[in-house]
Amino acid sequence: MSLEDDLFKVTPEEYGDAYQAHLLEQYKLFVESADRISQRRQSANSFFLTLNTALLAVVGGILSRGSQSLEIWWFLPVAAVGLTLCYVWYRLVLSYKGLNAGKFEVIHAIEKKLPIALFDAEWHQIGKGKDPKKYKPFSEIETWVPWIFSALYGLLIVAVGIQEWCVK
Repeated sequence: MSLEDDLFKVTPEEYGDAYQAHLLEQYKLFVESADRISQRRQSANSFFLTLNTALLAVVGGILSRGSQSLEIWWFLPVAAVGLTLCYVWYRLVLSYKGLNAGKFEVIHAIEKKLPIALFDAEWHQIGKGKDPKKYKPFSEIETWVPWIFSALYGLLIVAVGIQEWCVK
């Protein structure tokens, strides 16, 4: 069964005179829901960015003091927590990416029944995301951020290992 078969369960003739008006109203609601997903996605990114920045700032602050009383092994659980946060963040980005892709497929299908297809026309204008000179999908960029933080936590683990090895 195709997306259009799933989406359009009733023909305009079966539905009646209000078909086009109701289709447009449902289209508006769906576009609004896609926008809300994008806002939630941005909030999630801000949350994880803030959490990871704060975690690394605490580590940096402790290291800058040069405190000898703090055991170096304390940084390993911090790095493990950071890596876990990064993994969850990365999976969430992928989930939002899939959800947005699905929503825009539905939007494009609905637009086939409307007088103009704004989102579809825009998508064609920017090369359908295949021409990075015209458009680089945000999800491709945002998936790198958790990996960058993961690398920093990895460096912390390596630094702790080197410190322990040099002390012994």
